Amino acid sequence: MLGLLAIVVAYLLGAIPFGFLLVKLTRGADVRESGSGNIGATNVLRTTGRAAGVATLALDIAKGFAAVWLAAELTGGAPEWTSLAALAVMAGHAYPVFLKFRGGKAVATFVGAFAYLTPLPLAAVLLLFTIAVAVTGYISAASILAAIMFPFGVWIVLHPPLQVTAAAFIAGAFIVYRHKSNLVRLRAGTENVFRWGRE
Repeated sequence: MLGLLAIVVAYLLGAIPFGFLLVKLTRGADVRESGSGNIGATNVLRTTGRAAGVATLALDIAKGFAAVWLAAELTGGAPEWTSLAALAVMAGHAYPVFLKFRGGKAVATFVGAFAYLTPLPLAAVLLLFTIAVAVTGYISAASILAAIMFPFGVWIVLHPPLQVTAAAFIAGAFIVYRHKSNLVRLRAGTENVFRWGRE
């Protein structure tokens, strides 16, 4: 029963649209009507400014971490429930009930969730992500690369319980799937290059 409660809470935490709320509070605008139409940190940064972008990133990471931490507290760290909580919080961000299931790509929330669940492989993948952004200039391409490599890193570095490995592969595939429109733009050469945005 506590495990199911943890999953529901994880989804609802993920569904809190921090980027949408920050832009609405600071500019009175709907961030989904600007830039890429995404509620995540990159689009908030691009359309609203650095402060709002960084705040969105931090809050989206925090809700991912909090969801898995709470699942661990409620279930004694049971890998099946913490793994499901990681996936549930990502699903909540991508398909938030509060925004008619139109959410973000869940990268920051993924980072928070797996920072609790598999911190060492995540750190390695974040380094890869940073290098990829520096080399290519594309956050989307770096996110896709990191998502593909992450589950293999989890398996190689940790050899964790099957549930954690499965969650890592599902999460990685989910991130790639959520970037399908970015893949189209990357192929067409029309994807936005990362810049720090406005002050």
